[in-house]
Amino acid sequence: MPYTIQWPEIALRLLLTIIAGGLLGLNRSEHGHAAGIRTTLLVCLAASASMIQVNLLLPISGKTAASFSVLDLMRLPLGILSGMGFIGAGAIVKKGSLVHGLTTAATLWFATVLGLCFGGGQLGLGSVLLVIGLLVLEGLKWAEKRRKQDRRATLGVVLRSEGPTDEQVAAYLNHAGYNLGAWAVSYNQPDSSRALKIEVRWRAYPKDVRPPAFLTALVQEPGVLRLDWTFSD
Repeated sequence: MPYTIQWPEIALRLLLTIIAGGLLGLNRSEHGHAAGIRTTLLVCLAASASMIQVNLLLPISGKTAASFSVLDLMRLPLGILSGMGFIGAGAIVKKGSLVHGLTTAATLWFATVLGLCFGGGQLGLGSVLLVIGLLVLEGLKWAEKRRKQDRRATLGVVLRSEGPTDEQVAAYLNHAGYNLGAWAVSYNQPDSSRALKIEVRWRAYPKDVRPPAFLTALVQEPGVLRLDWTFSD
């Protein structure tokens, strides 16, 4: 970080900060995430402005460039990154087994690092990090959509006594390529019905969110009163 800067240098740093924060924010906004372009841009600008302020407040009267090697230059960046943890934690939401907002929180933290780079004058490093970050957000998302992932769902079936047996229900699932997890069963004595709750696992593409075809055949079996299929992720 150069210890003397003028307004042209400050303007360049702020311009690159705005470009970096704006591009990252656009990626979050177009995918409907809460921390969009305004949040990401403000985070990036705040980090950049903090480093510029350090540069401007650095006392240089009567000192040589070598005298600044004893300064703890990492104290402010570490404080900023620690404070970003609160904002990042607010972007993460956990609902049951689902966790949302991890990538948004990581993007905000990454935007902070970009702001520190541009504000501190490491323009080349910041530019390279920006390109890498955009490739990670866009390129890997494209690749993830084209790879099968582990999926989970819960199958709920209410059956009369003359309905399919547990083994027949399991056969439907196995024949369709699903792996069975935990089972739960409850009995209703007055009408001799029973309710099954089965956790199932399989691999599928992220865009494939349709209920499986075997559900149509299973619900038409004699003795099947009700059928529920709930995705777990």
